[in-house]
Amino acid sequence: MARERVVVGLSGGVDSAVTAWLLREQGYEVIGIFMKNWEDDDDSEYCSSNIDFVDAAAVADVLGIEIEHVNFAADYKDRVFAEFLREYQAGRTPNPDILCNAEIKFKSFLDHAMRLGAERIATGHYARVRFNPATGLHELLKGLDPSKDQSYFLHRLNQAQLSRTLFPVGELHKTEVRRIAADIGLPNARKKDSTGICFIGERPFREFLNRYIAGAPGPIREPGGRTIGEHAGLSFYTIGQRQGLGIGGVRAKGAPRGGGEHAPWFVARKDLERNTLWVVQGHDHPWLQYAALQAEDASWVAGAAPAPGALAAKTRYRQSDAGCVLQPGEAPGAFALTFGEAQWAVTPGQSAVLYDGEVCLGGGVIAGATLQED
Repeated sequence: MARERVVVGLSGGVDSAVTAWLLREQGYEVIGIFMKNWEDDDDSEYCSSNIDFVDAAAVADVLGIEIEHVNFAADYKDRVFAEFLREYQAGRTPNPDILCNAEIKFKSFLDHAMRLGAERIATGHYARVRFNPATGLHELLKGLDPSKDQSYFLHRLNQAQLSRTLFPVGELHKTEVRRIAADIGLPNARKKDSTGICFIGERPFREFLNRYIAGAPGPIREPGGRTIGEHAGLSFYTIGQRQGLGIGGVRAKGAPRGGGEHAPWFVARKDLERNTLWVVQGHDHPWLQYAALQAEDASWVAGAAPAPGALAAKTRYRQSDAGCVLQPGEAPGAFALTFGEAQWAVTPGQSAVLYDGEVCLGGGVIAGATLQED
């Protein structure tokens, strides 16, 4: 009997490499695909796709599987990067990894894999898929390693995508993945995890963004109204940002001399109309504490919104689940969340992702938020 064919997205990293090995061990016919999705400055020190492909090919050689190099750069530029730039120009802070997963890894890549005769695809994400016979639906679950769970980035996946997706390393902790890679002699067993913009890599972000968005300098002001510096353009800053403000050592108006004067500054508001960046001193400043948010462009894993009521949510990736109450919004695809405890630096453009225990329900793009003090 023919073995089930699974196409694995081999990125050159250890997670996708172990994914391919696990599936081969489980008896699947495994084919690797390396996705190239960025080529504007392919020869720069920050774009590591050539190195990553060499690593992916070396893994395929060790595992004895085929690997194909596929270029989705046009799709990425049209469907991910263009939206990324639009959001920044509008003063918001988008999450390109979420859009990249929905549009490239689980759309362009999935379509290509189906053309290769695959029944399913697999990636090295730390998440899980479970079929619920009671509802007839596929559920997206958190990865078992709480420090690596990536369900937040996958919340826009739908039933058609989840039904054809495997996440083998979602059942493991990262330390176990590293151990397996070393035990079976994978050449990238000790390769560090990638960070930075999805497919674009690690690079000085402001310098990169400046190539596509013109900066319009303006004043940096503190709550008392005093101008304490100049920003390089509102697009280059995000709510809660601490580094790169160029105002270290400036004391808040009225702050007592002594312990409080060296508290760090944080971006709190971006006034596009007046081209003004508002900053506050201290992590716990009231301007950074939010009681509620409004979201739009919702995407629900089950295909429909969950019932209003008590759930949990993340408003940024590196965050514990926060108890909240979900209410439908006035417009289609909109919803509102009210939190039991204030949430720090809720940022327009980022995603609010909802959970019911270990089940990721979906989420939407944060459009606005209400301060705790309002």
